[in-house]
Amino acid sequence: MRRSAALMVQGTTSDAGKSTLVAGLARVLTRGGVRVAPFKPQNMALNSAVTADGGEIGRAQALQALAAGLAPHTDFNPVLLKPSTDVGAQVIIHGRAVNNLSARDYHEYKPVAMAAVMASWQRLVAAYECVLVEGAGSPAEINLRDRDIANMGFAEAADVPVVLVADIDRGGVFAHLVGTLELLSASERARVAGFVINRFRGDLGLLEPGLDWLEARTGLPVLGVLPYLHGLFLDAEDALADARADKGEARLKVVAPALPRISNHTDLDALRLHPQVDFAWVGPGQVPPAADLVVLPGSKSVQADLAWLRAQGWQSYLERHLRYGGRLVGICGGFQMLGTQLADPLGLEGAPGTVPGFGWLDMETTLEAEKRLANVDGRLLLGAGAAVRGYEIHMGVSAGAALERPLLRRADGGCDGAISADGQVLGTYLHGLFDAPGALAALLAWAGAGEVEPVDLAARREADLDRLAGAIEAHLDMARLAAIMGLDGEDWPQRPSKLGGRFSKNAAMPSA
Repeated sequence: MRRSAALMVQGTTSDAGKSTLVAGLARVLTRGGVRVAPFKPQNMALNSAVTADGGEIGRAQALQALAAGLAPHTDFNPVLLKPSTDVGAQVIIHGRAVNNLSARDYHEYKPVAMAAVMASWQRLVAAYECVLVEGAGSPAEINLRDRDIANMGFAEAADVPVVLVADIDRGGVFAHLVGTLELLSASERARVAGFVINRFRGDLGLLEPGLDWLEARTGLPVLGVLPYLHGLFLDAEDALADARADKGEARLKVVAPALPRISNHTDLDALRLHPQVDFAWVGPGQVPPAADLVVLPGSKSVQADLAWLRAQGWQSYLERHLRYGGRLVGICGGFQMLGTQLADPLGLEGAPGTVPGFGWLDMETTLEAEKRLANVDGRLLLGAGAAVRGYEIHMGVSAGAALERPLLRRADGGCDGAISADGQVLGTYLHGLFDAPGALAALLAWAGAGEVEPVDLAARREADLDRLAGAIEAHLDMARLAAIMGLDGEDWPQRPSKLGGRFSKNAAMPSA
């Protein structure tokens, strides 16, 4: 029997808004004085973060922890799957990699994973007033129902009420919600307490007949309609975010390859969001444009992604880029690609073997079974020595003369990364290289932008979490949600509109 209030947010599709809704609710409840923790039983993502207890969890749960004013902890995401191929993934339990399993083998492993999930769950409900749970994908994926630990399988085991969220911007929102309910078992349907419609833009009056029909058809309430929040910046769980458009004041053109197994692409958010940086992802089959700076991001399968880059023509593109004075940065897996050789003798990321790197840094990298997980503070050994802060998640160990010209010095006295002799190429294992305002400015100056506007990614993230929380308080029926969770709803008085918002019928939804 659970001892704290709880709510599980499940979605009708991937990217319906589960992570966002949990993060926003965490901020709302925290501002209301509730000690709340996020929880995702099972996550499949290549964007991860290092926790305070030295483990690894999905980046979305780290963001939700931040929304709740907490340091990330492995109990917030006890099972993390990091895909290495289309049919296999690295399995991380309580923050530590335990195995590489095929999808079929992982299905047999699920009872072990479920035990880890429930152990974390029991610790959280004993320590917090409320736990907000995020599902994964959709609960209506019939082929995944057996031994499910990510959606209704967990909700049933932990006896948690469920709210379904659907993205109206995709279209078909009523079909998504009703169809999802129809595919649930009777006990699972009884667990669903209501709906949230996400990313609405338009006239609420035109939507209301559909909401009336939905409530009559299902017998469940619409708990709110969240507006489309333009420009909202929150760390993406996995999908690549679009670059910001219309940057008339751009001083620097930056491109990065959208690798098939790209990991921690949030490293490039500061570049993507900077008003003076024209940033673009370059996908398969696209010709990379001329640029001032190229960034090779992290990868879960470095050798495979390096082969992909060569097949896509990036070798000749980068040679030409450097020949004409362009700058090149490699982060984590991208850093390893810049060396002379990559060795995977244990077959940790594919078939055992050794392949040549691009060769712009004199170093060799060997993958070892023990993964390095560390939060890092330090200073750049470039320009005025700006402060940097980030984290390391990698299995490669690099050695060679290039490391004698490091990019940064860590607070523990050690060094990281490398700068080429000609100063055109930088590499580092540090995720978050561009996040600190001073480091971002120094690196953009090195790349040729000159003096640029300061951009503080952490401040932007906090402001957007508060913006999201404000939208949730304005447009969701928090009193009813509090009652569903098992909290005292008196702190969230009932809104006058059935939508839980501050708008009368026929009022236009603001673009926010």
